[in-house]
Amino acid sequence: MRARDLGIEIGFGQPGPYNAITDVAGVRVGHASIVRGDGPLVIGSGPVRTGVTVIFPRAGNPWEEPVFAGCHRLNGNGELTGLEWIREAGVLSTPIGLTNTNSVGVVRDTLIAWERKVRGPGKPFWALPVVGETYDGALNDIDGMHVTAAHVYEAIAAAHSGPVGEGCVGGGTGMICHEFKGGIGTASRVLEPAAGGYTVGVLVQANYGRRKHLRVNGVPVGLRIPASVVPSPWSSPLDELPPQGSGSIIAIVATDAPLLPVQCDRMAQRATVGVARMGGGCEDPSGDIFLAFSTGNAEIPQNDYWGPMPRTFRAESVTNPYMTALFDAVAEATEEAILNAMLAATTMVGRDGITSRRLDPDLLLQALGPFARLA
Repeated sequence: MRARDLGIEIGFGQPGPYNAITDVAGVRVGHASIVRGDGPLVIGSGPVRTGVTVIFPRAGNPWEEPVFAGCHRLNGNGELTGLEWIREAGVLSTPIGLTNTNSVGVVRDTLIAWERKVRGPGKPFWALPVVGETYDGALNDIDGMHVTAAHVYEAIAAAHSGPVGEGCVGGGTGMICHEFKGGIGTASRVLEPAAGGYTVGVLVQANYGRRKHLRVNGVPVGLRIPASVVPSPWSSPLDELPPQGSGSIIAIVATDAPLLPVQCDRMAQRATVGVARMGGGCEDPSGDIFLAFSTGNAEIPQNDYWGPMPRTFRAESVTNPYMTALFDAVAEATEEAILNAMLAATTMVGRDGITSRRLDPDLLLQALGPFARLA
């Protein structure tokens, strides 16, 4: 179930064929999900509700075909590795991994091992993989470290350019959003020809927010679907849950518009608008971190310090007047991706019986009334 399946339209732009980040040509997404066990938490045994998602920015190997990239931090209580080099050099030359907080290390290490395997024996190489996290410990045995290298390889093998799985999949398996079940969500926008005709896609791992702040198309649906109607995970009598609103959101923005790194920074920053429209962005315990990349420049010199000196490169970019339409597309696609994450997710019972319930489509439509569409 997705927003547009219900007739809900976010903003004014038009989505691409998949309404997903994979509408940007060459982008691929793969998931590996781990769901097993029930009952009381036994660290190291479960219950397990977690996984890993891998995003490839181009059709080829990312170190052979780097992309310009930029990033933005709304609130820094989280992690997305490799950002210092992106801030410094403006280039992304690895896949992007998404997982839970305690599994960043194994995903990062496995992406390096995978690159070594694909490159084959020979000269050394240099890599700073980009791996983001959100905290799934409310539902998952997060200290049990259940994500392994095999799961990362599974997600890599599953990566494809078609429709993207959403909700309780991959890195989003155990995530909670605005006190409903959250997870992975995606959406896209295709600009009008006069604005360049470019495609913008967004993928989120949504695990943030308080119920009372949730808004869809500006309607306070969180107040209209209170915990007395749909219980919150925080309705549990357990007292070791983190505060309401704890968690994080990672947003990955892709576009085929030719952009320079500083313009990618500006694109990443506009994901904050989509998060804010949904009612997020004000929680201290939330890591809200965004990355944007552009596939619009081909043959960017590789970060290969053991090879020959790269040739000179002439980058292309849109002029600033075109950025407004791109900013609108990022904001709308981020907002819709978050809603898709909640609608695609199913109710999940996690460790110690803690339950995160889906956002019920009928209740959402009742709450929205005539505002399922803005126009």
